[in-house]
Formats: sequence, C-alpha cells, structure tokens
Amino acid sequence: MSHKSFLGIIEQSIRLNWELPATTDFQGKTLKYKDFAKEIDKLHEYMKAAGVNRGDKVSICGKNSANWAITFFSVLSYGAVVVSILHEFDKDSIQYIVDHSDSKILFVDEAIWQDTNEDKMPKVETVFSLDQFSLLKASTKELKLFVTDSFSFFDKKYEKGFFVNDVAYRKDKPEELAVINYTSGTTSSPKGVMIPYRSLWSNTKFANDNLPFIKQGDNIVCMLPMAHTYGLAFEILNSISMGCHIYFLGKTPSPKVLLDAFAKIKPKLVLAVPLIIEKIVTRNVFPKLQEGTAKTLLKIPVLKEIVHNKVRKSLIDIFGNNLEEVVIGGAALNPDVERFLRKIRFPYTVGYGMTECGPLISYAYWSDFKERSCGKVVDRMEVRIDSEDPQNIVGEIQTRGSNVMLGYYKNEEATKEAFTEDGWLKTGDLGILDKDNHVFIKGRDKNMILGPSGQNIYPEEIEDKLNNSPYILESLAIEEDGRIVALIVPEVDELKSAGITSKDDYEEFFAKIISEINSTLASFSRIASFRIQEEEFDKTPKRSIRRFKYQKK
Repeated sequence: MSHKSFLGIIEQSIRLNWELPATTDFQGKTLKYKDFAKEIDKLHEYMKAAGVNRGDKVSICGKNSANWAITFFSVLSYGAVVVSILHEFDKDSIQYIVDHSDSKILFVDEAIWQDTNEDKMPKVETVFSLDQFSLLKASTKELKLFVTDSFSFFDKKYEKGFFVNDVAYRKDKPEELAVINYTSGTTSSPKGVMIPYRSLWSNTKFANDNLPFIKQGDNIVCMLPMAHTYGLAFEILNSISMGCHIYFLGKTPSPKVLLDAFAKIKPKLVLAVPLIIEKIVTRNVFPKLQEGTAKTLLKIPVLKEIVHNKVRKSLIDIFGNNLEEVVIGGAALNPDVERFLRKIRFPYTVGYGMTECGPLISYAYWSDFKERSCGKVVDRMEVRIDSEDPQNIVGEIQTRGSNVMLGYYKNEEATKEAFTEDGWLKTGDLGILDKDNHVFIKGRDKNMILGPSGQNIYPEEIEDKLNNSPYILESLAIEEDGRIVALIVPEVDELKSAGITSKDDYEEFFAKIISEINSTLASFSRIASFRIQEEEFDKTPKRSIRRFKYQKK
C-alpha cells in the first residue's frame, strides 16, 4: 500500500492545477496554483534565513486570507509545526498560546501585533506580518539583511522561472506532529490539541471520497475561521487538494456580506454554523409563510407542495443558485428549523466532530441524512456509546481511529483524562448510536442538569424551544436551587414591531411565551422562572456561549 502522505496529496494537486486560480482575497488579488506554490517556496527561504529547524513551532494568528493558507502549507512542507491561533482571542490568550507552544516564529496580522506585549512572548525570535510578509521583529542581523536583499535574491533564484517540477515536498510520517490547535477554552485555559499528519490525511481523504460533486475549478467561500479545524479541513485542505478556487471574505461575515458573496461566487458547497442558517430561515422565510396567501395555500395539500418548492428555490437562490449541499457543524440545528428544511427538501446535512479529531467523527450526504442525527460514523473512525443499550439509552460518545489527536501539548494529565483505559477518546458529548451507525447527540455531559428525581435534563433542548420564538435572540437554561431558570436576550426590533416598546411590558409578554413552551416540556424540565438579559451572552470565538459565567456557583 502506498504511503498515505498528506503533503503528497497537496503536491499532486498543485502540479495538476498549475494554471487554475487557487485563491482570491476579498477585494484583492487572485493567485493561480503556480503563484501559490511560488509563495510557499519563498517562505521556505525566509524560514531558512530565520534559522527554523524541523519540528520548530511556528504560530499563525490572523484573519482568513491567502497569506494565512500560504503560511500554513509552507510551514508544514518545510518540516516545522503549525500553531494555529484564532485571531478573535483576546491578547492575553494569544500571548499565552504563543509562549506555551514554544513558538520560535510568529506570523501575525499587524493590527494584532501592535496590540500584544512582546515581553510576554520571550521565546519568539522572529515575527512576520501576515499582511505582506514584511519583517516585524528579527533576532539576527543576517535575517534583516536577507529580507532587505530578498528582491534580488528571488530575482536570481527564479531567473529561469518557477516550474511544476520545482514543487517537491518532503514525505510526512503518519504519527508526525503537524498542527497544534488550541481549543476555544469555553471553561478553562486553552489546551493545545496535537494533530498528527494521519489526521490531516484522513480528514482530507474522506472529503475527497465523499463530496463527489466538488470538482476541480469549483468556487468555495471561506467564511469559517481557518484556525478552527472545521473550516481548515473542509474550506482549505479539501479545496486545495481538489483544485478548487477559494474566496476569502476577510472580515467577519455579516448576513449582508455573505449574501453578496454567495450571489457573486455561486458556491456548490457551503459550510456553516447553525446560527447563520437559523437566522436566514427565521428572518427571511418564516415571516413570509405567516402572511396571507402563503398561509392559506399551505392549508391545501395539493398546493402545499408548490409553496414548499417555491420556498426551497428561493432559499437556494439566497446561496447563489448553484448549491449542492450545506453542511452544518459546530452545534445541533434548532429542531423546528430542521423540520422545516426537511419538509421543503432543502439540501442540508449536519456533521459532528471536535478539534481533537481534526475534526470529523460523523457525516452523511444530505439525501442519506437522518433527521436530528449528525450523520454516520466516517471512514477510518469508530464510535461507541458508554451505556448498556447504545441504541436507546443515552451515554457518553467515545471514538477512536485515524483522525484522533496524539494528545494535549505539554499536558499529560489532560491527555490521560481525555482517553478511557482502553484507548477511546471521551468526547464529553452524550448521545445514542442507531443500528446503521448514525450518531444522535442529546447534549453535553458537563451541561446536563440532574432533575429532582434524578432525571437527565438537557438544557440545549429547552433552549431550542426558546430560540424558536422570533422575540428571543438567544437564551440559556440554567439550574438554580433545583429549579430551571431561563435567561433571555430579547430580540428588540421584533418586539418593537409587535408594539412592545416598554421594558415593563416584557415580563408579562415573556411569561406567556414561557407558559406556552412549558406545555411542550416534560414536567421535570419545565422552566420555573426567567430573567431578561440586557446584553448578548459572552461567547468563545467559535460562537459557543461561555455557560460557566452564567451558572450560579
């Protein structure tokens, strides 16, 4: 069997797609695969001049861009280790991660660099700007000289040109460390997940084999953070390995920026978090179905189908009218939104993974996808449920296989805690597994609330019902003194349009909504009281609410 080389896949794709467009920065330039490869080659020279050795750690911290991707592939093909850091982390977290990871070099957006304190990162010898690869800090005169003189150096190096056969990457080993990815730290200080090359290869290979509709030359919108394994694996690694054209949005994708980008780029595949899809459906679609004609037509079975087809088409138009599939990851979809999308046969699917698996654990193509599941256990991975009846009784989801991490960097205790005695990774998620290997998540182990008679209450299920209300922006269900309390962030604009402008009226109005929701909940998980929150909840860069901040100790 041939060696399963991740860099081998990338090298082959660059050679095959030499003249095709690889990346386009938002309102910026387009690089063909040959330009992309040449930039990677140039960075090898910069790293050599900076004294980078094999196995050295190189941190990357910046917003999504072609330069981020170039740096990533350059560091790996050089033989160093990428430390990917979310640019939305606060400066203390960035400094902590750069220092904790023993990074020798930092590639960073200039705006972020100006905000950090370099004394807190004493091991960093060299800093390059991700904006234009200029030198922000150098430890040696030689490096400064090299950078100053780099134009003439590269003129000479590429005097005869840069050709397909100039691309020859080293052979990576399956167990070799490729990336250290620091988790978003929802509850504690960030942990550095050590992702080996076999995980990058296995995730990329799965996407190559199971997204057959993605072809060479297709357009992909990169809108998830590249420092997150979900965005990295499927917007970047898979796209480059398939010869796709990646468009970087740069700034945080607001609905307007996204819709403009979809219209122009017309992607076949969109990767999203539930929040984006839920907002598009609850704001653009649901209100229209409550209006006159549509509401009447939906009551007539023959015409219902026509309305559904029309709605499906308008949703596909929103995504640029070339859509094959939307993959939702990061959290479960709101059940009402999901039921509606199923009803109109919208091509969506929900995948499941975690940073520790780089990220994939389960996925199914939208037409094979089972409602409320998160797909089927993927190739080269196994899942088991820690319960006596895995198909019916909820237990912790545990997994093992090619995608799984090596452990946490410099944290043997956390690594030991993450695995069972017999070597399965504990996900911390609770769920069941059906006979066809589909995973159904019921909640997070650490979020679960124990009911008055020992019943398991999953706050996510209560929050789904609350978040269905157009008058609630977001919510949290927490436990206080053995009772369920709902924290509610109101959707002020919707309340205004319903004629509720005074905060005094909020209490009465929301009491009615809670009472309706309680009628759909089991008696032990009903909401006993609620509080209105003035501001949105504090979130991690992955947009997960930092629950621990709102739970009374």
